Amino acid sequence: MSSKLPKHVLPFRKFMLSRQTLSLYRDILKVIRQVSNSDHRNQLKEWARQDFKKNKHEKEEEVIKMLHTRGRLALKELESALKLAQ
Repeated sequence: MSSKLPKHVLPFRKFMLSRQTLSLYRDILKVIRQVSNSDHRNQLKEWARQDFKKNKHEKEEEVIKMLHTRGRLALKELESALKLAQ
């Protein structure tokens, strides 16, 4: 059975993984905006940008899921550190 979709359309699972990745990136940036020191805020933005850029060509579904888990843990640590700093 051949697919009627154009070749550039992502399969649903890959589409959902890409949406989760964008959501994680946005969540990280939202938390980083709460950092009062502009130098630290810029360093954290650069860290997030570089980490996502480094892994953007990853195709393995399991690896992407592992990276999401690692990213969510880093986000929780960042949120905890910000709460302690206040």
